[in-house]
Amino acid sequence: MIVMKFGGSSVANAERIRHVSSIIKSYIEQRPIVVLSAMGDTTDHLLEAADRAVNGTVDISRIETLHCDTARELGISADEVIPLLTELKTLLTGISMLRELTKRSRDYLVSFGERMSVRLAAAYLNTQGIPARACDSWDIGFVSDSNFMAAELLDRVWDTIPAGLSQYTSGRDIRIPIVTGFIAKDERGYITTLGRGGSDLTATMIGAAVRADEVQTWKDVDGILTADPRIVPTAHTVPEVTYDEAAELAFFGAQVLHPRSMAPCRKTGTPVRVKNSYNISFAGSVIVEKHSGPCDPVRAITSVQHVYVIDIVSTRMLGASGFLAHIFNQFLKWDISVDMVATSEVSVSLTVKTDKDLSGLLEDLKKVADVHCKSEKSIITVICDVAHSSALLAQGFAALAAADINVQMISQGASKVNISMVCDDGEAARVVRVLHAAFFDE
Repeated sequence: MIVMKFGGSSVANAERIRHVSSIIKSYIEQRPIVVLSAMGDTTDHLLEAADRAVNGTVDISRIETLHCDTARELGISADEVIPLLTELKTLLTGISMLRELTKRSRDYLVSFGERMSVRLAAAYLNTQGIPARACDSWDIGFVSDSNFMAAELLDRVWDTIPAGLSQYTSGRDIRIPIVTGFIAKDERGYITTLGRGGSDLTATMIGAAVRADEVQTWKDVDGILTADPRIVPTAHTVPEVTYDEAAELAFFGAQVLHPRSMAPCRKTGTPVRVKNSYNISFAGSVIVEKHSGPCDPVRAITSVQHVYVIDIVSTRMLGASGFLAHIFNQFLKWDISVDMVATSEVSVSLTVKTDKDLSGLLEDLKKVADVHCKSEKSIITVICDVAHSSALLAQGFAALAAADINVQMISQGASKVNISMVCDDGEAARVVRVLHAAFFDE
């Protein structure tokens, strides 16, 4: 048994739904459970409709046209989604009367995208001779807390999800469950959304709970690549990475599963495979707990742009046990997270990526130290086995020196799978290309 997750671009229109259905059909012997996102930009369109409703205008024409036209093009009845469209219009009417959109109402609102996409896909699969049934996630056991817009699943889903899918997993019901990603219900029955990586979390939670052979997340690239192909055209697929490596890749900018969404599969050791919906036969990349055998010391290179570097210098750091605690308490106060840290006897340099105004934080830091903030910086991260760090640093920095590039800061991650460095935004792409050539093209 496998779990297959398809994002919004994969079900953006009738043509894409047909293609996804053909993929599902090719895996039917592996008894898939399918998780879908909302069609294309539907979530954005729902939020735009909410904004208009707050200002007194109820208009679902864009959403209605997309889903009804898609149903017609697929040769299925629009009755699959009309009840939901009616419910949506009623909700927006209520919002327009109150002139207010609460977090709870927002979650209810955006749930319509996933709920309509699974109904269209399931109905179409049935016309193709593939027995399928649309499932709202709460119908198969998804229960969350009430932290609307960023809900967390409750521990009991480890029991409720296998129970909710027992008819299918036991073979008594042959219909493939087509499940809404990203949404759940709290204990009071209110719809919630699962926040960042929510659709992936739906898939990995199902896969881990039912002990699937693997979870597949389908994208438009051949898995996890050694670099962004827009920067390095010669980037190639990494066949296997660990959960730690995948988490670092995601954190430092690569389009991989959000670390939060990998947690269920990590708990059970369930592999997660990233595959290309345009290249079905290609194996893609698999995320596992440990490497299955020998592998290259460098797995991938990624980058994050538009970062701030904050240099904090004070002789009060020397031998002062509480100084760093005071510094980081200021970041806590202003709710700003730190990405990279490098320290010396009397200084600490760190990076932050935020849209928030840093002036208050900087003023607080200046009360205890000399502070300099530099913008338009990038973090370049080499995902690697740091057991070979000396050799890798020598090789990488020799290539950078030959290209007349000086990095401004360096840090080795505590997870022991990454080495990060800072350069100017304008040099980021060139640094990635130079390092990729040094590690992969020689």
